[in-house]
Amino acid sequence: MKVLVTGGGGFLGRYIVKELQSRNYDISILGRSPQDDLVAQGIKFIQGNITDVEIVEQACSEVDAVFHVAAKAGVWGNWNSFYQPNVIGTQNIIKACNSQKVTKLIYTSTPSVVFNGDSFSGANESLPYGKNWLCHYAHTKAIAEKEILEANGTNGLKTIALRPHLIFGKGDPHLLPRVIQKAKSEKLRIVGNGQNRVDITHVTNAASAHVKALDALENNHPGGKAYFLSQDQPVVLWQWINQLLKKLNIPKLEKNISLKKAYNIGFVMEVIWKTLNLKGEPPMTRFVAVELAKNHWYDISAAKNDLGYEATVSTDTGLNQFVKSIK
Repeated sequence: MKVLVTGGGGFLGRYIVKELQSRNYDISILGRSPQDDLVAQGIKFIQGNITDVEIVEQACSEVDAVFHVAAKAGVWGNWNSFYQPNVIGTQNIIKACNSQKVTKLIYTSTPSVVFNGDSFSGANESLPYGKNWLCHYAHTKAIAEKEILEANGTNGLKTIALRPHLIFGKGDPHLLPRVIQKAKSEKLRIVGNGQNRVDITHVTNAASAHVKALDALENNHPGGKAYFLSQDQPVVLWQWINQLLKKLNIPKLEKNISLKKAYNIGFVMEVIWKTLNLKGEPPMTRFVAVELAKNHWYDISAAKNDLGYEATVSTDTGLNQFVKSIK
């Protein structure tokens, strides 16, 4: 089978590529930066941006399935910087799949597509798309996911969207390294009462889910559905972070700030950053304040039942692997 992975040189993308290699699939990746180590392993690399229609058409040529992983993530930036890659880029992928007669498309989404400022405890895929976004990433990913699912059934194309929550593991370039850096510099505070539970997803489990989604589409899955993914057991966020810090001999977090205060600080910071056009992202935003203080964990029964998903790498094993890799 010939498969394309957009963003195949990224954190999750590389793990998906590894899963596909174990099946001896003919793999190509589309990305902006050269990936010499993957090319050395016999993987075809196409350099370009998913906002480039011609490059996307070329990448999807003679391909059986596409894993659309590439996206702009983050909590800060102007609308267009998120809309172009996340929405226009996804539209380009859909159009190329249709024109090149690709029959299977698996999209890497996010639980943030249902963000509305509320807590979620055990909610499932019946949740509507969000509102009051507070974050262009969440908003643009929701637009893109909706278009992916609506494309199901066009020109023989079947689609699935996967929503892994807070991906972590060896090679993580963003989530845990940023937490560690902020904790070391004493710039991290517990937001809220410190008892909120959240989902996390080990990167190996997330990658496995993508390949299982491909299997499902090959075996009479009708497509057109989205699935939450996680370790199937939420963690108490701030206890889990302190567990990580303890393993790295970093002082535990004890100081806290209320959600209301963090939210208000986030609002002020956002105004300052926008007004002065400051580089980088604010140390706090309203979206981050909400995410750090409230429950957000989901029922993954649908993924288990429809895709055969299971979290084969446990949370403790995954955390220990990560700690070992950075020590």
